[in-house]
This record gives sequence, structure tokens and C-alpha cells, in this order.
Amino acid sequence: MDTLVQASTRFTSANDAGILLADATGVLHVVASSNERTTDVEEAQLGSDEGPCLECYHSGEPVEVSDLAREGWRWPHFVTIAESRGFRAAHASPLRLRGQTFGAMNLFSEQPGLFSDYDAALAVALAHVATISLVQQRTNRDHAATNDQLQRALGTRILIEQAKGILAQRHGLSVDAAFSRLRNHARTNRARLHDIADGVINQGLIV
Repeated sequence: MDTLVQASTRFTSANDAGILLADATGVLHVVASSNERTTDVEEAQLGSDEGPCLECYHSGEPVEVSDLAREGWRWPHFVTIAESRGFRAAHASPLRLRGQTFGAMNLFSEQPGLFSDYDAALAVALAHVATISLVQQRTNRDHAATNDQLQRALGTRILIEQAKGILAQRHGLSVDAAFSRLRNHARTNRARLHDIADGVINQGLIV
């Protein structure tokens, strides 16, 4: 995200850039900005719940403001802060993929005026790159969590199978009967099956 905001100011006419991302509950946070004054302006949007980036996030559509001085009636607090930091125009692009909006990227200019078609198209392209990156990162994280859960489940299954074998041999039971004995002991003692199996194998638990 830091690389993206720097690229946005390098390859478009924007002077500064910032990115807001929503957390799992839909609350937006500043995750990247080209400098402190941009962070101040983005935080002002969040604090006052107004501004082009928030409107862009909620609508899922780009929002372009060619002259912030004309938008005081619309976003009074945001415009005051933005102008005090030297900004005169803004362009917000949604971080959106497959109907889901994850956040928004805001580009700020020190001079009023609309983005050129080239700059507008590039801003959308950069936002799309950021969205794909974000989705990929979240997908990888989810896969890692799933793999971890599967490994834990497999470890538990192996532990239980070993405990069943020990009980079957110890008491001359069938494997099914050994499992029933293990499960009943866990239920009677309100314990996890995994913990009882571990006790049988590693702690000499008598079941």
C-alpha cells in the first residue's frame, strides 16, 4: 500500500495520496499515506464521517472533486482541514472487486481542476492493482488458517487412533469398543476427547 501511494503521486498529477481500508466490521482505517498532511486529511474524513473517500467507499464509485472550495456545504469539516493542508482538489477511487468494496484510494492535488483522462484511468488501474493484491493477501491468509486447522484436526485424529489402540490392547476390546470407552470417559469428565486421548498416551491415564 505504501508503494501504491508513492506510485500514484509519481505517475499522476496528484501531489499526495492516501488509502483507507475497512476492517471486518466495516470500519475504515488509514493504512497508507504519502506524508503526514495526507494522514491528517484522511483522519479528518474518518473523524467527521464525511469526504470524497467515504462517499466513494459507500457508493463503490469514483468521486472527483475539481474544486474543494465549492464543496464546503457538502463536507464542511473535511474541506476546512484539506484546504488548511494546501489541497484544492481530490479524486477518490474504490478498491472494489466482484461487487465487494474493501476501501478507497484518495489522490489530492494542490491546484483545482479535473484529472486528465490519462490520470483518471491510471488512478482506477492502480486502485485495481491494490484491490487484487489485497484480495490475494487475504486469500493466502485464509488458506494458511485453513491448512493450520486441517493439521490440528489431523493431529487430533492420529492421537485418538493411537489411544484407541492402547485401550483395545489394554482391555482386550475391539477398536470400536475402545473408542466408545474413550468417548464416554470424556463425556463423564466433561473433557475434550483430544485431552483424554493425550492422557492415555502420554500420561498413563486409566480409562
